[in-house]
Amino acid sequence: MPSALHPDFLTRPIAHRALHDQAARRPENSLAAIEAAVSAGYGIEIDLQPSADGVAMVFHDETLDRMTAQSGPVAQLTADALGRIALNDGNGAEIPTLEAVLKAVAGRVPLLIEIKDQSGSLGPVDGRLERAAAAALEGYQGPVALMSFNPHSVATLAEVAPHIARGLTTYAFPAEDFPQARDHPQLEARRAALAAIADFDRVGACFISHYWKDLSAPRVSELKAKGAAILCWTIRTAEEEAQARKVAQNITFEGYRPAA
Repeated sequence: MPSALHPDFLTRPIAHRALHDQAARRPENSLAAIEAAVSAGYGIEIDLQPSADGVAMVFHDETLDRMTAQSGPVAQLTADALGRIALNDGNGAEIPTLEAVLKAVAGRVPLLIEIKDQSGSLGPVDGRLERAAAAALEGYQGPVALMSFNPHSVATLAEVAPHIARGLTTYAFPAEDFPQARDHPQLEARRAALAAIADFDRVGACFISHYWKDLSAPRVSELKAKGAAILCWTIRTAEEEAQARKVAQNITFEGYRPAA
């Protein structure tokens, strides 16, 4: 039986990649953005990528290019090296580890952690990042949940961190996003399964975080009727929030401030 999502995940809006603000020099997934979200009373969503030595790093992209002055894959550098790389427009703030973020949050607000796909195709994973996340979270006291677009990752989380609530990050997985599946029946079947959120029960999920423009999908309604918690991504205006909340129990947001 999967662990249930903590009630705070349904009552506190969740700041996407923490409460980042370029003008305020708080880069996404930075400790400054984390502290700002805590101070404002928001929940926090962060992303994990692995270092070369198997440490869970709080960073969205597979490469350093967009968020730093350096380039190349995150996974080719050690945690020590990554921790010395400054984030763009961050007043010298560096890439944090999950351990550092957990220390900063200290259980004060709910923390939603996305495991970024390491397979390149939402396929089988080696479990290295999932194990690193589980190790960092051992003994953490506070509302926390884990999720991924990759059901294989979520299934691995069920093995390495069964006590932590887990879910699937989902959307419609339209065919145009998977042109490689057009002439490959097996890949097309997998795309269709992802779109249908077919792995929900298999991986022991208790929630989904679904693309807000697709919340009217019948499968979302079906899961909600069966007791699954429904979060959504990524809301950028109060008008979008009002529309999303007709289905979703909570939102992930950026670029504006919803009522906390």
